[in-house]
Amino acid sequence: MSDRGVFVTFEGIEGSGKTTQARRLSAHLEKRGIPHIVTREPGGTPLADQVRSLLLDPRQETVFPEAELLLYQAARAQHVRGLLIPALEAGKAVLCDRFYDATCAYQTHARKLDVEMVGMLNRFASGGLVPDLTLLFDLPPEIGVSRAARRGAADRIEMESQDFHQAVREGYLAIFKSNSDRMVLIDACATEKEVFRQLLEIVEERFGW
Repeated sequence: MSDRGVFVTFEGIEGSGKTTQARRLSAHLEKRGIPHIVTREPGGTPLADQVRSLLLDPRQETVFPEAELLLYQAARAQHVRGLLIPALEAGKAVLCDRFYDATCAYQTHARKLDVEMVGMLNRFASGGLVPDLTLLFDLPPEIGVSRAARRGAADRIEMESQDFHQAVREGYLAIFKSNSDRMVLIDACATEKEVFRQLLEIVEERFGW
C-alpha cells in the first residue's frame, strides 16, 4: 500500500483565481511525474455533479439556506467517499477546488446559519478528512466579481449582492486567523504569474513539489 497522498484545497471568493491556479499546479505536478487528481466542490462524482447543478443553476424558486447547506453536504459526503479517500489511499495528491472552509464562509458567515451546526455537518459529511494545506486566495469582492463576470453568464451564487460577497471574504479571513497552521494566505490581486509563483514557493517548502 502506498503512503497516503497529500490533500490540498483551494479557497477564495468568486473570481479569486483559485480554479486557474489549481490547473496550473496540476500541470506542474504532471511535468514532475507526481500522481495526482484535480477535483472540485460541489462535484467530483456523477451524483455530486448533479447536485452542483441544483445548487448553482439560476432558478425562480427561492433556495432556502437550510436546503442549500444540506445539498452541499450531500455532495461532499459522496465526493469524499467516492473519490477523495480512494485517491489519497492510493498515494495520489488531491487538488480540490473548495472544501468545507467554503461552507463555513458561505453558509455560516454569509447565510448566518449556526456555527456549531455547520461544523457538525462538515465533520459528518467529510468523514473527518482534513486538508494538509489550504491555499486561500484573497482579494476585494468588487475585483473578484468583475473577473467572474468576464467568464460568461453568472451562476446563482455569483449573482448574489456585493454585501454577500464581502461577508464571504470576511468569513474566509476569520477562518484563516484560527487555522493558520494549515492555511496560507495568497494575494490574489497580483498577476496570474505572480500568484502562481507564490503558490509554488509554498508547496515546494511544504511538500518538495
